[in-house]
Amino acid sequence: MAYLLILAAVIAVDQLVKIAVRANMMPGDTISVIGSFFKLAYVRNPGAAFGMFADNKAFLIGVPAAIMAAALIFILKSRYTNKLAKYALIMIIGGGFSNLIDRVIFGSVTDMFSFSIFPPVFNVADIAVCAGCALLVVYILFGEKITESGRFRR
Repeated sequence: MAYLLILAAVIAVDQLVKIAVRANMMPGDTISVIGSFFKLAYVRNPGAAFGMFADNKAFLIGVPAAIMAAALIFILKSRYTNKLAKYALIMIIGGGFSNLIDRVIFGSVTDMFSFSIFPPVFNVADIAVCAGCALLVVYILFGEKITESGRFRR
């Protein structure tokens, strides 16, 4: 099933990048890639976005795990067939699950991408979650107008 391959790819790519960062950098280290515009920065984030809920590990593990499990069951069991919505959800689940792996094993999420125009440091999983959310917005706004071939119905 293509959905499970995408799920596995998101998790694998994110975890491999995080392993490389943890193996080659120390927390707080930065490597300039494009001057001060783009840097690799090893940051351990104990919370959710922007470090929120850092003192509530049970919340940061329990709530995302329950939501991802429900979404995965929906994708696998639902007769609802819109591919765009399913791909969006699978990207969100993959990114969320990969960050959950970090929280459970290391107690914090490894982040590494730092852009001067976007203050928070983020990772591949965060990119997958944001891309999935963007696809979900596209589906919500235009879903019934998009045909299976990806073209807009008039």
